[in-house]
Amino acid sequence: MAVPAPITAPEQGAIPAALLNACFVLFVVNASFFPAAFYAHWWIFDEKGLGIPTDFVNVWSAGRLVLDGHPAWAYDWAIQKQVQLAVLGQGYDGNFAWHYPPLFLFVASLLAHFPYAVAFIGWAAMSLVPYLAVMRAIVGRPFGWLLAAAFPVALTNTLVGQNGFLTASLIGGTLYLLPVRPVLAGICLGLLSYKPQYGVLFPLVLIAAAQWRVFITAAITAVLLAFASWLAFGTESWQAFVHWMPMFSQAFLTEGRAPWGKMQSVFALVRYLGGGEQLGWIFQWIMSGTVAAVTALMWRSRIVYTLKAASLAAGTLLITPYLFLYDEMVLAIAVAFLVRIGSREGFESYELPALGLVAALLMFYPLFGAPTGLGATLIVSSLILRRAGPWWRREPAPALVPAGA
Repeated sequence: MAVPAPITAPEQGAIPAALLNACFVLFVVNASFFPAAFYAHWWIFDEKGLGIPTDFVNVWSAGRLVLDGHPAWAYDWAIQKQVQLAVLGQGYDGNFAWHYPPLFLFVASLLAHFPYAVAFIGWAAMSLVPYLAVMRAIVGRPFGWLLAAAFPVALTNTLVGQNGFLTASLIGGTLYLLPVRPVLAGICLGLLSYKPQYGVLFPLVLIAAAQWRVFITAAITAVLLAFASWLAFGTESWQAFVHWMPMFSQAFLTEGRAPWGKMQSVFALVRYLGGGEQLGWIFQWIMSGTVAAVTALMWRSRIVYTLKAASLAAGTLLITPYLFLYDEMVLAIAVAFLVRIGSREGFESYELPALGLVAALLMFYPLFGAPTGLGATLIVSSLILRRAGPWWRREPAPALVPAGA
């Protein structure tokens, strides 16, 4: 198959005023929240100076165990929690379990060299940089920075100290570089092996599109990372990872120790509405199979590459049952590709209201406590399919609204 055409530069000055203004408001909200939250003791430390229990504590604690010479202990829930209690200075219900492959211990051990608060803020800032760069590259204009900083999940991701920025930047980097720098794209994809559930769709698509250089480079990168982590952290760390993964799956996908409303997959939606585990898996497999088939067909079609890239970014979120709100950062990549297309060809009349609804579903998740992120992903996926309309419908493409309207 032919190599995908490089992403062409969009015409400048075509961002609608409504989109620009909405993003500016959201950016101001995101940028002003954290200084205010820190001094109001809502972020990192509470009013007593104790650490607020949140996701980042498992990263720092795992890194601390590595520095103490016990990397395999990071996977032991009881030992991890004892370290976390010592770091925070207070107890909490449940567990912030460490379940990443040992290769992510490189990041955790680096962060554990610094005091907890410094590492927390540094991790958010350090992972934000490549995310901003990728969004700017995809959109093709400085507005990409604003769109990236305005995306509602950026607040959630930073608040809990999660890795959504890194995941989004690796997926976005893979998709942006694939047509012109396949080796670099493969390296980005290989690095994504730290969170393997988001790389499941990529091999199928790369095979369908005959992108063998990306495929092989990604495989080599992943193997080298695994080998390096084995040298650094020993066989015991991989044995612990394999040993604890079934327990983690049992706890979060069967027992629901994290409330079902926190996860943003169709599996979680079924469980949230009272359905059983088997019914949830039936719906999830139907969703995953449909997304895989449609995405593979799109990548074999002649539609513009930006739509192919957007479909793959959105598809990675739909095929996994284990998906929290902070992982919806990846949806920003799909939105960035749509904005690139809209700024070049004009936005359809319903697209900006639909993107506004996406932002609302992501912003107001705390009010509902339901998988509203799934709704946001489905809306973006529908916009992508609608843009690809002539490929899957026989009717003519709808008229476009000028971008400046």
